[in-house]
Amino acid sequence: MATLQAIYRQAVDAFAAAGLDAPADDARHLVSGILGLSLSGMMSEGARELEADEEAAVAAAVKRRLAREPVYRILGAREFYGLDFMLSDDTLEPRPDTEILVEHCLPWLERAVKRNGAARIVDLGTGTGAIAVALLKNCAETTALATDIADGALETARANALINGVADRFVTRRGPWFSAVQGRFDMIVSNPPYIVSDVIATLAPEVREHDPALALDGGADGLDAYRAIAAQADAHLAENGVIALEIGFDQKDMVTAIFCKAGFTPVESHRDLGGNDRVVIFASARKS
Repeated sequence: MATLQAIYRQAVDAFAAAGLDAPADDARHLVSGILGLSLSGMMSEGARELEADEEAAVAAAVKRRLAREPVYRILGAREFYGLDFMLSDDTLEPRPDTEILVEHCLPWLERAVKRNGAARIVDLGTGTGAIAVALLKNCAETTALATDIADGALETARANALINGVADRFVTRRGPWFSAVQGRFDMIVSNPPYIVSDVIATLAPEVREHDPALALDGGADGLDAYRAIAAQADAHLAENGVIALEIGFDQKDMVTAIFCKAGFTPVESHRDLGGNDRVVIFASARKS
């Protein structure tokens, strides 16, 4: 029987030999996840000998990672904004860049609650439900409607709302963008598909082969979703409401132009941890 430390080192060496970008991080998260250990437990239990079934489970997971399946797809879940989210074939992985969107949405929601006593969100293209669920978890006076075109994504989002204790304030509807939406909301939020269609074939296999194409493909110029949202947002945004969006690193000016043309005013923009433009927020066209 091999020790935990030895199995971990074998994984690191295999990932490094395969040219993976972060072999030590991948091995740490994968092995700890498969064995149900915390990252600190990986260190404190390093001398523990693994049972045969544990070794086999880790070996199978390592094989999948070497085939370029992402770590968190192998584990079936990922942490986002301090919460755990299940993944499925119909959802993107919630990624750290999107946490910046949540972070900058929360002050707007808190102001809406202070103003109205409660706030309503619609999350367009919800996927795992990560954005809406994180907002609900951090703003108790808020309710959310989440839309998606994939039944599997909506099923996953409902499960994640239940896991994170906000299912009573979380409703889903199937359909593209606003097609299944009625009423007005204090916040329209979305991390829509924004990758140029011709670029998808050049993405890393972890993305190209494992993320759902419908959640990636933003059309010929990557902006189709933003045009669709801008065209209908005014009919669904409450007074003093805002539209908060994740964008591609080079799309700030183009997305801003689309929403300004539709009558909205840019009020905030924020960069991700890599210094790239990542979030834009627009004010309602109607003022109180």
